[in-house]
Amino acid sequence: MNKINLPQAAKLTSPNPVTVVCTEKPDGSTNLATVSWWTYLSFNPNMIAFAMAKTSYSGERVRENKKVIVTIPGAEIAEAVMGCGSTTGRNTDKETKFGIEFVEVEGSTIKIPHHSRVAIQCSLKEYHETGDHYLYICDVEQVYGDETEEALFAWNGYSQLRPAK
Repeated sequence: MNKINLPQAAKLTSPNPVTVVCTEKPDGSTNLATVSWWTYLSFNPNMIAFAMAKTSYSGERVRENKKVIVTIPGAEIAEAVMGCGSTTGRNTDKETKFGIEFVEVEGSTIKIPHHSRVAIQCSLKEYHETGDHYLYICDVEQVYGDETEEALFAWNGYSQLRPAK
């Protein structure tokens, strides 16, 4: 084996799951952030975790509102998902910029992309500093799914998004 760096390891471990974190902005609109890492933590009680850069506007919204919906995007919105990961919602209306159609989720003011395979509605339990990121630990309140949507995965070190085929 040869010594490599972490971004090179990300390429070697492809595909990786892609997630879109949906949060509520102060004006009531939904912000989307593409996240490259999340995991199930517990099934009793139901808990998940995801990591976001400390500078993330969506992370700021999660810490303030204590509410988030973590979605697994469908293949149909791959280009928009890539765009959401390369712009900040602090000064960008991603719904308009990327042409994302939203749907409502029962019991939440946060909307999600229409083409989502899974939506996990959560409340923030706690978060921890992990280097240049925060690790968000969330209690799962409700889970929704649509088997007709094909899940997206990141390939080649997160430089491409497509289904795992």
